[in-house]
Amino acid sequence: MLKIYWSELCPDCIACKANFDANGIEYELLEINKSIPVLKEFLKHRDTDPAFAPCKENGSIGIPALVHEDGSISLDWENYLSEKGH
Repeated sequence: MLKIYWSELCPDCIACKANFDANGIEYELLEINKSIPVLKEFLKHRDTDPAFAPCKENGSIGIPALVHEDGSISLDWENYLSEKGH
């Protein structure tokens, strides 16, 4: 199942969740602000996955971050919806 690292404080994350819900996309939300273990998982991805390189360069956090079933990570939820035909 698709996993999404997110924060309820992030407008982009809120928009992502609302659009996924409206389109019936199944996912597991991982709230980085409410769980230290989840935050540590996210930071491990952020520190090691090349998908986050642009975020680190421009000082953004990198959420929402979509972790696909194969373990790959993408940061463009709008493109994900487009690819799924939504």
